[in-house]
Amino acid sequence: MEKVRPLEGVRVLAVEQMAALPFATQLMARLGADVVKVEHPSGGDSGRGSLPAVHDPEGRSVGATFLRNNLNKRSVAIDLKKPEGVDLVLRMAPGFDVFGENFRAGTAERLGIGYEEVRRVHPAVIYLSVSGFGQDPASPYRDMGAYASVVEGMSGIYEFKRAPGRSPTANPVGALGDISSALFGTIGVLSALRHRDRAGVGQQIDVAMLDATVAMTDIVTNFQSMGLEREWGSGTGIVDTFGASDGYFVLQCVREHHFSVLCAEIGRPDLVSDERLASRSGWQDHMSDILRPAIESWAENLTVAEVVDVLSGAGLACGPSLTASQVVADEHLMVRKMLVETLPGDAKAPVLVPGNPVKFSAVPEVDDVRVPWLGEHTESVLADELGLEVDELKDLRARGVIGAT
Repeated sequence: MEKVRPLEGVRVLAVEQMAALPFATQLMARLGADVVKVEHPSGGDSGRGSLPAVHDPEGRSVGATFLRNNLNKRSVAIDLKKPEGVDLVLRMAPGFDVFGENFRAGTAERLGIGYEEVRRVHPAVIYLSVSGFGQDPASPYRDMGAYASVVEGMSGIYEFKRAPGRSPTANPVGALGDISSALFGTIGVLSALRHRDRAGVGQQIDVAMLDATVAMTDIVTNFQSMGLEREWGSGTGIVDTFGASDGYFVLQCVREHHFSVLCAEIGRPDLVSDERLASRSGWQDHMSDILRPAIESWAENLTVAEVVDVLSGAGLACGPSLTASQVVADEHLMVRKMLVETLPGDAKAPVLVPGNPVKFSAVPEVDDVRVPWLGEHTESVLADELGLEVDELKDLRARGVIGAT
């Protein structure tokens, strides 16, 4: 089978850092796009400074955030605070279909690489902007910076999930705010490319991390509009974790006939006729004093695997709550090639990063290429894209316009 991926021929130039845009461009690269990443010569993408970390051949830190989001890319180190650096990027831009940036709103314009500046040299460009709160000056948050935890908190999901007597938990599922923004940004790029094919025009795509997170946490606003302020006491049923002899399992029971099955399976059919449990709200109200003790009393002599086998076999939605080590050893993830081993820099053992969840029937998966060292491809990219000669590159390096190898 010929290894031609869907986005082969699409070229992306990205001035990016951390996760929201880098995850998007990595996904595009995995789908076949040629991605060139622009970093500052001093330190590069701030994700390189995250922890835990390994070190590149020059002894520079390569952090976990960077390792997760930058496979299959080339890195050029250009100082965009120097006019000549901006000029290099603008001269390269026409050779790329997509230009991406994820600065705080207004920063790209101040640097001289905003949408209007890039469109001036490349009218057909698809320009992707990912920021905390979008580009619209009418937003009261436009000038704020944001990480995933900030927009997650502002989406309402932390309060919605907060149990009585406990404070909200930040980052409960990793970078939901980043990954959701990346996915919507990728959808925007693919749609804009299709639109350009048909209409012949480029455009800017404006993705706000808060917007993306609100879309992913849709139950917050939807339930509130229907009279439910938070999940606890919302009357939606049982959605919780319970202990077994060797760990925890997740159980979701939100239908009355499933509740009857659950009670039968745990040997407590009497609970079905208990007036306190006559409604889904009652299941939640009496979780701690009736249901949890009953469920865990039944499960305490069973393993998680045995519990899941019984309850799933009875038609209930139930699964294990896995530890990190169990996830790494999970057979499903191995079958689906969802854990990719890479051995970057001075790593003593393979570093695992998530694989590509998008599987194609007619396109085979291609092995990932390790993350680039800072500025590793600076000279080769500038020579190929702009025809710069060795002496010109040496001069730019000597003056600090480009750097790092």
